[in-house]
Amino acid sequence: MHSSRCRCRRQSGQRSILAAARLMSILALLAILPHPVVGQNLGEDSVRGVVQVDAVIPGDARSASSLGTERVGTGVVIDHAGLVLTIGYLILEASEVTISGTGRDAVPATILAYDHESGFGLIRASRPLDVAPVGLGNSTALQPMQPLLVVSHAGELDATGVYLVDRREFAGYWEYLLEDALFTSPPHAKFGGAALIDQEGRLVGIGSLFVNDAGRDAGRQVPGNMFVPIDGLKAIMGDLLSRGRRAEPGRPWLGLTMEEHRGRVIVTRVSPDGPAEAAGIEPNDMILGVDGVPVQGLGDLYRKLWSRGEAGVAVPLDVLQGIEVKPVTVESTDRYRYLRLDPSF
Repeated sequence: MHSSRCRCRRQSGQRSILAAARLMSILALLAILPHPVVGQNLGEDSVRGVVQVDAVIPGDARSASSLGTERVGTGVVIDHAGLVLTIGYLILEASEVTISGTGRDAVPATILAYDHESGFGLIRASRPLDVAPVGLGNSTALQPMQPLLVVSHAGELDATGVYLVDRREFAGYWEYLLEDALFTSPPHAKFGGAALIDQEGRLVGIGSLFVNDAGRDAGRQVPGNMFVPIDGLKAIMGDLLSRGRRAEPGRPWLGLTMEEHRGRVIVTRVSPDGPAEAAGIEPNDMILGVDGVPVQGLGDLYRKLWSRGEAGVAVPLDVLQGIEVKPVTVESTDRYRYLRLDPSF
């Protein structure tokens, strides 16, 4: 028994030594890279404040089949009391969340908020974390081709120098729309919840996706990542901390997964027991319009859908099923009611 305890202590000590060595090697690399982020105000705190987030999701969760039941990604410590910002899909419907990368032991965390409109998620460590928080920067001020740093902590601490190659609207297939998403390149592999850090060492974005078309160079697509801009958090922070979600009523949600092809919107999946399924919409159907008004792509569809009112409103769609165009009315709902979330949300 004594030998086993000693061996465990040695292994824990070795892990701590390796983690410290990894951190020092990254900091040493940043000090010599020919990158404008380095050598200004980017210090050790900006790296240490990036942590690993592990989440366990029940098998019967709505998102289990698409996002998995064991999720690992990155979070960013943003206050002195253990508040961590991450990307919402990592913690969506989770029954258990832990934070690691700040010491020897993983720290249990509580889910505070999930915001579907932005994609942000907030968790709180069960005790203060022994790291300085990362300050929030100004994502609106970022300029095209500005050099930035992506830092992740999913398995190990990692950092990549990138450029902001574009900022534009992003329409996601899961009834999601960002008016001003940030696109960076080259790609960072462990993007989920990763920190996008500016030249002042401040957080300007949270990693969401890998994309093939982050930017365009001489007519060809440039792969990279999409980040949610941090300025979208500032206006809703109070609501998220006090209510777990935005104060305003929820948007109408249909329960559709869709893709856009040359401006046409095609249904690829229908959420089980969701509003669209109840209305008879099926995969491979095409959404042509809303109440007789044609739609031009996903972004246009979402704006027409959300302009009709609050969650619960009836949405008349023009749907191509096979070779026949049919009027289909979907009784929308609030996505938060469909997901198996903390009922206080």
